[in-house]
Amino acid sequence: MDNLGAEKSDLPGLIIITGLSGSGMSSATNAFEDLGYFCVDNLPLTMLSTFGRLLVPVNEKEPAIERAVLVINIRERHFLSEFSAELKKLARKQLIPFIVFFEASDDVLQRRFYETRRPHPADDGKGLVAAIIAERRAMTDVKRLADLIIDTSDHTVHTLRALVTQTFSRNNEGNPLKVEILSFGHKYGIPRSVDMLFDVRHLPNPYFTPELKHLPGDDPKVIEFFSHEPEVDETTERIADLILYLLPRYEREGKSYLTIGVGCTGGRHRSVMVANSINRAIRAKGYDVAITHRDIDK
Repeated sequence: MDNLGAEKSDLPGLIIITGLSGSGMSSATNAFEDLGYFCVDNLPLTMLSTFGRLLVPVNEKEPAIERAVLVINIRERHFLSEFSAELKKLARKQLIPFIVFFEASDDVLQRRFYETRRPHPADDGKGLVAAIIAERRAMTDVKRLADLIIDTSDHTVHTLRALVTQTFSRNNEGNPLKVEILSFGHKYGIPRSVDMLFDVRHLPNPYFTPELKHLPGDDPKVIEFFSHEPEVDETTERIADLILYLLPRYEREGKSYLTIGVGCTGGRHRSVMVANSINRAIRAKGYDVAITHRDIDK
């Protein structure tokens, strides 16, 4: 499985995100951060030209910042009146930003503000609907400057993230999903940050075999012990099959990281062996996998 795809060479170095409040600019910014862009939210417009210097190489050296995303919207009080002039200042420095304008239908924006219970930045006391209409009208000229207009009315957070990744990733498929497998002992507590959790305490326990008790789960003698237990192979195969079924679906939803916990009683034998087996199965399919045995030395 090749998660890398072909490299894109024509991606913009400076992107300005703007648009209507509630249209998904924050979610898009999170996706850009995951793609490696340096992101600044609500940058004062007067700082735009100054920030641009960081993207210009000096003395044939690399620029201080290679790729950046700036979020500038109606919250910035000089935005509407001075945006066009500030873009011209950038142009004099040979910096032509790629402008992405986000919008959504009035009813969708209204629903989003009701759900989040946040005030609309353009609300002057006339109510939410009037604020949405006023902002859309005020942003007309800014929208005309956009290189790309994205209507998020029918997007979820996940599908918007996928769209940004597919459009602005250095490769054709976006960043590969990173998988972490964590073995642990229940007696020392369940890890907090796990997305999938498997309990393997039903498997035969080498702890009760005196010559294996103090050996870790990756010791050849312990592995030999497990090789004579059919349910061990069946358990690891079923868990690996489930994970391999789910991984492409997590990728489709735009997930960047997935942590899989495998627990036994002490975190020394069974969970270590099963975690190692899962690691091999997932890695064989081309996924980026890291493995940690939290309690193996306890």
